[in-house]
Amino acid sequence: MKKSTSTSNNIPFFIHPHIFLLLLLICQWASFASAVAAALSSRGGSWNLLLSNIGISAMHMQLLNNDRVVMFDRTDFGMSNISLPDGKCRYDQNDTKLKVDCTAHSIEYDIASNSLRPLMVQTDVWCSSGSVFPDGSLVQTGGFNDGEKAVRVFKPCSNATTIGTCDWEEIQGGLIQRRWYSTNHILPDGRQIIIGGRRAFNYEFYPKSASANNSYSLPFLVKTNDPNKIENNLYPFVFLNVDGNLFIFANNRAILFDYTKNEVLKNYPEIPGGDPRNYPSTGSAILLPLKNLQAQEIQAEVLVCGGAPKGSYTSALNGNFSGALSTCGRITITDPNPQWTMETMPLARTMGDMVILPNGNVLIINGATTGTAGWECGRDPVLKPVIYRPDNPFDSRFEIQNSSTIPRMYHSTAVLLRDGRVLVGGSNPHIYYNFTGVLFPTELSLEAFSPSYLDLISEYLRPQIIYPASQYAIEYGQRMPIRFKVAGWVDINLVTVTMVAPGFNTHSFTMNQRLLVLASENVKLIGENAYQINVVTPNNAKLAPPGYYLLFVVHQDIPSEGIWVKIQ
Repeated sequence: MKKSTSTSNNIPFFIHPHIFLLLLLICQWASFASAVAAALSSRGGSWNLLLSNIGISAMHMQLLNNDRVVMFDRTDFGMSNISLPDGKCRYDQNDTKLKVDCTAHSIEYDIASNSLRPLMVQTDVWCSSGSVFPDGSLVQTGGFNDGEKAVRVFKPCSNATTIGTCDWEEIQGGLIQRRWYSTNHILPDGRQIIIGGRRAFNYEFYPKSASANNSYSLPFLVKTNDPNKIENNLYPFVFLNVDGNLFIFANNRAILFDYTKNEVLKNYPEIPGGDPRNYPSTGSAILLPLKNLQAQEIQAEVLVCGGAPKGSYTSALNGNFSGALSTCGRITITDPNPQWTMETMPLARTMGDMVILPNGNVLIINGATTGTAGWECGRDPVLKPVIYRPDNPFDSRFEIQNSSTIPRMYHSTAVLLRDGRVLVGGSNPHIYYNFTGVLFPTELSLEAFSPSYLDLISEYLRPQIIYPASQYAIEYGQRMPIRFKVAGWVDINLVTVTMVAPGFNTHSFTMNQRLLVLASENVKLIGENAYQINVVTPNNAKLAPPGYYLLFVVHQDIPSEGIWVKIQ
């Protein structure tokens, strides 16, 4: 009997070499994609200590368009840990600690060289405010004692190495009202508006003009002021709305304000729960990315996160530290009938900072789990940042990140850098510098948090802008090409271009921080690994006040290094 055979077992299997190579590449790509997926599933960012001692505690921080960061604390802390060069000293008979002080209380940090130089500030900048003028100068206002009506200007330059060159210029009496714990915002015409402050229920403009050489009452600040020195409406959250009016949040409620007519246009509902979110309860807030900039109606949303329950400040003064708030409120401020949507953070937080990242996500960093802002009033540091993804479905927007080892409590700061890292510094819950015998010593270190989009596993997807060059001047409503390279495969449907206005950060709020997603056309291949995307810049200064912005190309949530552009 003949043994049966299987045709499939006896016929040799042949494959074309090109098909074989293709299958091999597919297998390798699948293996690589699997590795990428595994890496991404365990992502959480990374920390890097940049300098263990910068000489001062970075209470205030601003990135400038020369890629240097100006930082300062206060002049009446006593001696800092960095000397003024060339025998320079500050002489102040009204200083509560030192009448003659030969140490610096402000520095300029050079990102590229990871180095710093001392700056000389004369008047007290403690708990002051500021914003960057259209020409790139940091115009900084108010403070304490001899600084309460002062204006200080720092003009960035690239070659300064010694004191006296590229340093603070001070204008005594530049303000009409004393400004301490105030908030500044750049307006569409390039002026600053300075709002509120301790016992300052009003606002004013800088620079002054014949038509605006005065301060103007703002009763909303009286209504939101909690009695008995509790306040809870200092450093109000202020954002320029897309219609040119100001959204002002203080304590637990907000208004839409026409500063040109001194008129309240809308009262927003109280945030659910009614707990305070401003200093000293100290939550934080951010204007979420502005999109669809060519639409007839542009939507604007504000996110307010964290803070402390009513009565927490008084309780903390008596040694009882209440748990911080774990909620965020999100509201579309352009809606005809706006309502708050509440979300729960994975970690309760007071004194946290909110930094908008180039891809439109929000980093929530620094702060405490219990207590409030104020001297010795915080406990239980929150060492883990959180990423908030505003475009994700509800209940899937928060992602806990990897932990720092350095508590960043009262008077800590965080700002976005051009390379996509977040610079983190400060933390001094004491009246003076105090390094021993306390729960949270004065912190002089400087570190960087690198979000997971900077992981090496993402390098093959990271864009590199090849045109235009940094320091590029643009106009409103301008159509312009952006050219970039990507080493790996590009998903042309997942490329966007964003513009970020770096803000002035202090006391858990970053003034003037703003991100715009530019209108764009499809990406096209123009050379080996080179692509072009055409974008349209914002149409007017209500959307993007004049000045310097960081422009990023973002591919699959991974941003390029930014370039500086100046819109005017």
